[in-house]
Amino acid sequence: MPSSTGPSIDTITEGGRVTQVGEGQEAEETAPPVMTFGAPTAGELLAERYELVEHINNDSAGRLVWRGVDVVLRRPVAVVLRYPGGDSATEMLQAAVAASRVIHPNLVGVYDAIDEADRAYVVREWVDGQSLRELVTADGPLDPARSTAIGSAVASALAAVHATGMVHGNVHPGTVMISDDGRVVLADARTDGDDSQPNDVRAVGGVLYFALTGHWPHGEAPLRGATAGHGRAAIPDAVRDASGAIAAPRQVRAGVPAYLDDLTMDLLDTEIAPPSSDVLSAELSRLDVPADDHFLEPAGPLRFTADTGEEPSPLAAAGGRKVALGIAGLLAVALVGLLVGISVLGGDDKKGTGTDPAANPTSSAPAGDGSSPATAPARKLNIQDVRIIDPDSRKRDELADAEKVMDGEVDNGWETQTYTSANFSNYKKGMGVWIDLGALHNVKSVQVVLSATGTTAQLLAGTKDFASSSKGDNELVTNYQKTPIGQPYVKHDGTKMIFDGFDPEEQYRYLLFWITELPKKDSGSGYKVGVQEITVTGS
Repeated sequence: MPSSTGPSIDTITEGGRVTQVGEGQEAEETAPPVMTFGAPTAGELLAERYELVEHINNDSAGRLVWRGVDVVLRRPVAVVLRYPGGDSATEMLQAAVAASRVIHPNLVGVYDAIDEADRAYVVREWVDGQSLRELVTADGPLDPARSTAIGSAVASALAAVHATGMVHGNVHPGTVMISDDGRVVLADARTDGDDSQPNDVRAVGGVLYFALTGHWPHGEAPLRGATAGHGRAAIPDAVRDASGAIAAPRQVRAGVPAYLDDLTMDLLDTEIAPPSSDVLSAELSRLDVPADDHFLEPAGPLRFTADTGEEPSPLAAAGGRKVALGIAGLLAVALVGLLVGISVLGGDDKKGTGTDPAANPTSSAPAGDGSSPATAPARKLNIQDVRIIDPDSRKRDELADAEKVMDGEVDNGWETQTYTSANFSNYKKGMGVWIDLGALHNVKSVQVVLSATGTTAQLLAGTKDFASSSKGDNELVTNYQKTPIGQPYVKHDGTKMIFDGFDPEEQYRYLLFWITELPKKDSGSGYKVGVQEITVTGS
């Protein structure tokens, strides 16, 4: 019998004979044979298209797993049959239809789902290879680079599933398949009322832990859907201390990088809210680099911890991790648009600005301004619009909260994500806050209040706006860099930057506060900065 495994198939070995079990479930060796009427035979043609070649096994739910061939496209397929069809097969067919809508290189393809009343069957991609559970059980724990690559593939698959609003609900070493050519695919989406996207993300931590250690961090209970008492016992439980807290991967084996150890333990810590799957995918993809690419610093990846104000959980001590207080998520990611325009102007009215200050200058201009008679006294200019400029990011997930830089509250602001180096982990040439003054003005000063010292930044000016997109942001930065104004700040030792010395004969409408180097966080892990408030004065 061939050793290949189907897309929805987890393999186990019995007496030297490879068997395959569908839906990631682990069949019991002594399970009674499944009695069916009209059972298929080799050579039978289903739906005038799918020829059954070889009966592989019956899964623990009583379904028949066959290797077949699509005679139209001449490609191998896995066929999972259920007797009877009709209402009793509705859940299986609906799950297959939902899964077929998500096309992703790290997801098993679902080709067809057919109900013939007396039986129903799902036709899926056939993957030659083995499950992660088989691989680690046979060969031992994987090296950190391969573990990271597998975790990255699983997270990427989940991000695709979650983008449709669905949940996978069945992520574990038995449903992570590694093909003979190295492709990693996630199989057997199967949801119920207890499933959730956060649970899917946490499950990636279990996959990483198992890949790195060969142990399962969730005890010896069998996989959900498996026959009780079988299967999980074949995977050793994690090493635990007297309180039951699991040992970190670095305590189980040598050579696990601190950053991968931290990320795995954070995902497993139920006291910490997990990031979204797309954020985790981006982080693992960033870590999944060739061994000779050393742009990652020892501080490693972005961290996410619960901001409970309490002592770290026992897991933190067990893993030797430093809990960075005050961070509520892996990344400062927001999925809402910018709040700009009329609401901002309305906020200024409530602060007592009244009529347009350009037509009615306030008395708050500095005494003894020294301006020439032709120049109006300097005053605080209204910022009509702001947005974040991020030309080098495909996800563009750092664009929210721009309006906080002009709300008059220095305690609230926009902030970057956390990076592993000051130069945005070599991913970006910079990020910035774009400002629209609404009309041309003589600018006297631009004051920027930051959350930390050590930032390198400059002030740029432009003559027009560009579309808010990666392409538009690139065009904007290229255009604005032709007009640097004020003095640049290199690793500024304060949290307040004041750009001044502008040409009194020049007028500006569009400004760009452009950050090119991030400061190190106080916690010592990663680099990021917050722009708390921007104030522009002029006339």
